[in-house]
Amino acid sequence: MLREGSQEAPMSDGSAKQKVLEVIEKLPADATLEDAIERLVLLAKTQRGLAELDAGQGVDHAEAKRRLLR
Repeated sequence: MLREGSQEAPMSDGSAKQKVLEVIEKLPADATLEDAIERLVLLAKTQRGLAELDAGQGVDHAEAKRRLLR
């Protein structure tokens, strides 16, 4: 579920439903519901991050290093 005001990260190759099904299909037979949720959250965060980079909202290496050294 999306929080109010949040934007869904675009799924580039195929629909969101197709991506979810691919993640589920790749899970081992003994995977738990928590395992599936973790993988789906990772997918969502990765897609959101890639979309931010595509929109020019990323941080260059020097800035990231500066932030980490605070």
